Amino acid sequence: MSAPANLTDCYTEELSDLWSANDQMEKVVRDLAEKAGDQKLADRLSRSADGIQKHTETIRKLLEECGEDEKEHCKGMEGLVKEARKHALDADIEDDDVRDVVIIAQYQRMCHYGICGFGTAKAFAEALGKSDHVAKLDKITESIYDADENMSDLAERSANLEAR
Repeated sequence: MSAPANLTDCYTEELSDLWSANDQMEKVVRDLAEKAGDQKLADRLSRSADGIQKHTETIRKLLEECGEDEKEHCKGMEGLVKEARKHALDADIEDDDVRDVVIIAQYQRMCHYGICGFGTAKAFAEALGKSDHVAKLDKITESIYDADENMSDLAERSANLEAR
């Protein structure tokens, strides 16, 4: 994509980047779910991946409404995915409880990146007067916050304790 010329361009570029980020995150979250030792963690990650997939469909629809249909490769999420693979999937961690703690940490890093991106997109949509887009982006952001908080709760109540 070329350099943005206006706020509409900034908005569509942000959505295009989020589309790519979500595609990348969904794949690695499914892999993390398969590697998780704790069934509750695996289930939460699987549900999260399904939610990410739904968010991606929303992004695609918002982009279509803006006359765009391409995603822009997200290098930020690419780096986070590489880190998740390195530390949680490819690392030679023998203790499942320790791996689960690492999985949670990597998952939350990706969530926080998503919160930032969706918050930015929402701010752009607000400035552009796209109230229907704002509502959808706000719902996605709330969903990511909830997933992050649920993962923190799981870590605090069980995973971190088991990894001691």
